[in-house]
Amino acid sequence: MKKIKYIIVFLVSTFTIISCSDDFVDVASQNESSENYFNSEQDYQDALIGAYDLLQSTYLNVMLGEIASDNTLAGGESATDVPGIQQIDDMIHTPNNEQLRSIWGWMFAGVNRANYILEFQDKIEFNGKENVLAQARFLRAYYYFELVKWFGDVPLIVDQRFLFGDQFEVDRTPKAQVYAQIELDLIYAADNLPYTQTQLGRVTKGAAEALLGKVYLYQNKFGAAALVLEDLINFGPHDLVADYTTIFENDNENSIESVFEVQYADLEGAGFGCLQCSEGNVAVGFNGIRNYNGPLFDSGFSFNVPTQEAVDAFESDDPRLETAILDINAWATATGATFGTGNEHTGYYNRKYIARQGDSNIGDQNLTNPNNYRAIRYADVLLMAAEALNRGSIADDRAQNYLNQVRQRAFGDMDHNITVTGSALTEAIYQERRVELVGEGHRFFDLVRTGRAASEIDGFISGKHEVFPIPQIEIELTGNRWTQNSGY
Repeated sequence: MKKIKYIIVFLVSTFTIISCSDDFVDVASQNESSENYFNSEQDYQDALIGAYDLLQSTYLNVMLGEIASDNTLAGGESATDVPGIQQIDDMIHTPNNEQLRSIWGWMFAGVNRANYILEFQDKIEFNGKENVLAQARFLRAYYYFELVKWFGDVPLIVDQRFLFGDQFEVDRTPKAQVYAQIELDLIYAADNLPYTQTQLGRVTKGAAEALLGKVYLYQNKFGAAALVLEDLINFGPHDLVADYTTIFENDNENSIESVFEVQYADLEGAGFGCLQCSEGNVAVGFNGIRNYNGPLFDSGFSFNVPTQEAVDAFESDDPRLETAILDINAWATATGATFGTGNEHTGYYNRKYIARQGDSNIGDQNLTNPNNYRAIRYADVLLMAAEALNRGSIADDRAQNYLNQVRQRAFGDMDHNITVTGSALTEAIYQERRVELVGEGHRFFDLVRTGRAASEIDGFISGKHEVFPIPQIEIELTGNRWTQNSGY
């Protein structure tokens, strides 16, 4: 089956995004009406591809979800290489941060594209329409979840596009209300999607259930989270890949463990003036080894470098360490490879998402890498279910079972099973999430949602850094109607 490709093969003004745009709305979209579009099933399918397309820009969310945490440092060429990334690493970011502005703009562009479909959802009927609408609602939920994670209260508009001028009318919506809409969208998606789609990369029932479980977990709705996650575990088609070392290789994309995967392709079109124009995974190049010459890997820009603390988090006999984190000094000694050192060089790289030789043959290899992002893995589902069952005081025995499934895959035996209960089990689950999911963009938000960020992240200020600042330009465009997040 052919993977879905997030490529727009026609021009529709509402899909236009300009990286330096001064607004979170698509100005051109005000001229687009239902009269000249959404007249066929193909129109809906094409618009849906446009809504998927913004998933590729979440490479930045993933990188910064690690860099903002205690797992990695900003790195790069120097302390002034991409200042916005350096500032987030040091917890000194401000409302004028370019990367935060990109996340805001790109995620709202995704919301707008999904809302464009849903605005005209009743125009015509066709077979399979519920599937299309369910995918659109999942995507809207996905983008809004990212916005709530990063910024807290955000403007909420449902089933219509943000148009130019709306910024003077729309207020920031309390995040509880945004979460309520996310839940509704994901429940609809789970009820109207199959577990298996005919085209790889399309949203499935399992993806909707997994994201819904995560949304509940972020709100400490442990009973609801456990219910939906165990439904996926018991009835869904997913399982752990037997060999952990293969999960992140390009020839093992969309595996049985991949509940939801962002699809990337090796296609031209990227440039530093328009990173979101890339069909490739930009993070792979940014994470890469600086000035590398040797086997297997390709060079990159040495951002997002793992810390010694992240390495030390692994048990001494945990074989996952070598798959997750590359010790470049040991690798160079073993293979004769050479490399350069950049800012904050630790000797480690995120092996899950650094370029392999032969990955990219078109355009700039650092911007067009085709390595998919495994956004939701089944291991994550098991660990979320374990946490919900344990922290909700529902069933520690089932929580142990799910946790130990992940550990048994990792160690290849049952000798490393966890038998503790209560708060000790909670800590064991937290620890397992760190080592199993290191490098995948979850760490900062895991620390924030569980109240551990201030004790684990240098420079983190409670009451401020749980969320990031609303980009200053967005506040100014509302006529300063919006209030900035506390502390910024």
